[in-house]
Amino acid sequence: MAYRSFSLIPMLSDNLLSDRFTQMDKLFSRITGEKPLSEMPTYNLYQKDKENLELTVAVPGYKQHELDISVLNNKLTISGKSETEKEESNDSKTEKWLHKGIEKKGFSMSFDLDHRIKIQNANLADGLLTLTFNYEIPEEEKPQKIAIGQTSQPEVIEHKK
Repeated sequence: MAYRSFSLIPMLSDNLLSDRFTQMDKLFSRITGEKPLSEMPTYNLYQKDKENLELTVAVPGYKQHELDISVLNNKLTISGKSETEKEESNDSKTEKWLHKGIEKKGFSMSFDLDHRIKIQNANLADGLLTLTFNYEIPEEEKPQKIAIGQTSQPEVIEHKK
C-alpha cells in the first residue's frame, strides 16, 4: 500500500526523471516479483484556490459499488475491488473473451491528510473518481492587519480570505 501526503507546496517533477523511475520500477518488479508502484491508479491533485483542492483518480471500468473511500485518523484510503465474474455453464452461449487486456485486479491507495482538510464531495464519472476537499483555516490562524497605536483591545482593520 502506497502512502502519499497532501501538501499545498507544489511538487517539482521532471518528466525524464519520472519516465526513468517508471522504467526502473518495472524492471525491479520483474526481478523481485513485487507489484510495481506504477500499477497504482494515476491521479491528479489540483488546487483551485487557497482553500479548495480536487483529487482525481483514474479508475477505468470500476462501478460505484466497487469503490470504497474512507477516512480514519486523517488517512484517506481509496480502494477498488472487482466483482467476481460469474461463470455461466451455458453450452449454447457463443459469447466469450478473445482478449482481455483491461483487468481490474483491485487496488488500494492511501493519503495522509492534514487535520484541516475536509472532504466535501465524491463523484464518479467517465472512469474518473473526483474528490473535492476544503482546506479549513481557523480564524485565529488567518492573517490579520492590526491598527497601529491601539493600547487596549486591537481593532482588526482588514481580514483577507
